[in-house]
Amino acid sequence: MIGKFESNKDLVQELTSSGARHVGNIATLITGVVAEVAREIGEFVTDAIEMNEAAAAARRDAEQQLDDERPAGAFVEAEVEDVPLGEDAGVDTVFVEAEVTDKN
Repeated sequence: MIGKFESNKDLVQELTSSGARHVGNIATLITGVVAEVAREIGEFVTDAIEMNEAAAAARRDAEQQLDDERPAGAFVEAEVEDVPLGEDAGVDTVFVEAEVTDKN
């Protein structure tokens, strides 16, 4: 017959073993979830980068298409920043190209 002390020892041993297994299973679940969350966040960031690159490529393609459609020698209207002229500009001469049209 098993004594009370040995019976209690076996009970404590089983509870400890069972608790360790459950804690291990829980840790495995948490580790897996953290890994999956990290993977999903990484894929989301990758998608955002790819969309940004695709948008930049689309802008470049649109600009190239406009350049290809523009006739050679055509003037393009552009915004000009206010810059100082004369001695403050750091240049001796300023050249400006203008288009001359015949008004006949």
